[in-house]
Amino acid sequence: QVQLVESGGGLVQAGGSLRLSCAASGSIFKINGMGWYRQAPGKQRELVAGITSGGSTNYADSVKGRFTISRDNAKNTVYLQMNSLKPEDTAVYYCNAIITRYSDYREINYWGQGTQVTVSS
Repeated sequence: QVQLVESGGGLVQAGGSLRLSCAASGSIFKINGMGWYRQAPGKQRELVAGITSGGSTNYADSVKGRFTISRDNAKNTVYLQMNSLKPEDTAVYYCNAIITRYSDYREINYWGQGTQVTVSS
């Protein structure tokens, strides 16, 4: 069994910062790509940032220059540092990881439970 556990969401004023963490645990052979998505009320889930196993990153245009994704492979953890937050960043943020399992060596797409980020104006 593999699970992703997120932490770090909360309420912050515009211009403030938050750091999200997502730790993967369980029967993990290898973690490939990891990323953060978000979903605001009434909107579709969208990619915020992604990072490969080699450390290459990509960002949504709306967060470039403000958000930074990173990962600690030794801890099976991905982070999202969010600076200069805006009210439009308000959403539920979901961690995503593509994981190869020890049990069957299948590559599976896993999701965290989501963490609420609310930015007040």
